[in-house]
Amino acid sequence: MAQEFVETKLRGDKVTIFLKPSCPYCVTAKEVLTKYKFKAGHLEFIDITGRSDMSSLQDYFLEITGARTVPRVFIGEECVGGGSDVADLDESGKLEGMLQSIGALQ
Repeated sequence: MAQEFVETKLRGDKVTIFLKPSCPYCVTAKEVLTKYKFKAGHLEFIDITGRSDMSSLQDYFLEITGARTVPRVFIGEECVGGGSDVADLDESGKLEGMLQSIGALQ
């Protein structure tokens, strides 16, 4: 179930962030990403708080990304890590290029 849910949310031309709103690293990731002008439907924030399958989702994140923590940020179908990773990519200038390469920006 968790695997199917995650796989239905990931798409090659979209950024998907699985998060919990109360998590400071999730807030960081959201703040960094919302600075960019995305095409409609190319940025999705998915709150996993309170889901009956939340633990299963995090176990699946561990399996496919090496970490079960949130946020889990996917650019296309590739996980680039969490909040600090996204902030580092942004500061280095690499994030914008990654977002452009999948066609997610306006």
